[in-house]
Amino acid sequence: MKKIFFVFIFTIGFSKTTFAQTEEAQIKKTIETFFEGMYKRDTILLKSVLHKDCSLNSVNIKPNQAASQKSESMAGFLKSISSIPANVALEERLMGHKIQIDEALAIDWTPYEFYVNQKLSHQGTNVFTLTKTENTWKIFAIIDTRKR
Repeated sequence: MKKIFFVFIFTIGFSKTTFAQTEEAQIKKTIETFFEGMYKRDTILLKSVLHKDCSLNSVNIKPNQAASQKSESMAGFLKSISSIPANVALEERLMGHKIQIDEALAIDWTPYEFYVNQKLSHQGTNVFTLTKTENTWKIFAIIDTRKR
């Protein structure tokens, strides 16, 4: 009886771990697709991972100054991305992922460095808030810090 109980508990624990790993992989893939769309200036690809009501916000941090906040509409963001010339190389280097999941809600805390034409522009932390719609994760909000 003890063996059966142990196998049952082990199986449940393994299933939950596997489920969480699968969900984390899907969340990372959503975020990777977001950056792929940004690099390609592909608004269709970006829209495929952004929730229709996605909000985009930044907190700009400069030495010896109060932090300033900026919000941008999804339409404004897509327009600004699509207008970046093709000869401008963008690269956002994510320094890791700290993903937390509660059912259909997730956050991913990702420190980053942002490069324009291989030159460091700024760094900070992204916080992606995602929601699961049907079987896919969509980015519902992005807030980041920008330190120069």
